[in-house]
Amino acid sequence: MKKRTKRKMAVLYLLEQGSTLHKNGEIFMIEKEGQLLQKIHAIEIDQIIIFGNISLTTPAINYILEKGIDCVFCNSYGKYHGRLTSTESKFGLLRMLQMQTIINKPRKLEIARSIIKGKMQNQRTLLMRYLRRLNDIEIANSLEVIEKALASLDNCEAIDSLIGQEGIVSATYYRSFKRLLNQEMGFTARVKRPPTDPVNSLLSFGYTLLVYNIQSAVSMVGLDPYLGFLHSNEQARPNLALDLMEEFRPVIVDSLALWLINSHVMTLADFKLPEKPGEMVIITNEGIKKLIHYYEMKIQSKIFHPDANGETSYRHCFELQARCIARVIQNRQKEYKPFLIR
Repeated sequence: MKKRTKRKMAVLYLLEQGSTLHKNGEIFMIEKEGQLLQKIHAIEIDQIIIFGNISLTTPAINYILEKGIDCVFCNSYGKYHGRLTSTESKFGLLRMLQMQTIINKPRKLEIARSIIKGKMQNQRTLLMRYLRRLNDIEIANSLEVIEKALASLDNCEAIDSLIGQEGIVSATYYRSFKRLLNQEMGFTARVKRPPTDPVNSLLSFGYTLLVYNIQSAVSMVGLDPYLGFLHSNEQARPNLALDLMEEFRPVIVDSLALWLINSHVMTLADFKLPEKPGEMVIITNEGIKKLIHYYEMKIQSKIFHPDANGETSYRHCFELQARCIARVIQNRQKEYKPFLIR
């Protein structure tokens, strides 16, 4: 019997301002001012991410909802606005167990602890790779801080304590991050709102893409993306997706940003610098296209995952980690095991 191969998950990024997504038969068509820009087989698309002023026709919307395609809307800078969601759900029991696990403070704490450990261990691995090349004392000092924080996590008896240790590690990690860059771009620390230098702008946009993909994986598994273990559920944001994103930040976005800058694939020409210091640095349209292109290459590349019994794509790893959370919630697995790079 011929073995059935799993179809690759495909994401359609819509960037052309003023364009419209149509559906004709089984074909998605992107048009602008009467000109056909692109044709794609609709059956190949699992997720659509829309940036800025782009329209969808009613037939396209109906098809997206009918097939359960995750459709994300954000502004042209990548800020999330919302998504198209079908009202159908077959995962009531799983989501009830998810809520019960969150209410159970000891279990919630253990899952949050594993998530933070995974993030710190992957940050440590990334810095160790560069330390071997650079032999930098500040990087070595940061690694000592991470080791101490990892050792202290088992003694944390509250989520706030875990977040405190994570904050200490993130501060020292990003101080070392600037020493890994071979282009001077004004980066000194992680600045989020707004990103005030090209590196922070690149990181923020990359993290935005990452959380969209992980939220899609979480929803696919049947978990509620808004009910998290580490991030506060008091805020209306995809907290579980943000939880699972933590361990993937250094693996996907940080490593990609370093490669893009250090390989001079992206330079200062790919950013719009503000007139006044402290204002937002914006990635140009061409810069966004570069970032998305190499981001997709990254998450489609292969890596070992124990639950896949071998190598699989990073994108599939998002789903596998969501399924790991589901098994813990269902008491089919004792503890959450974060995704770790070697």
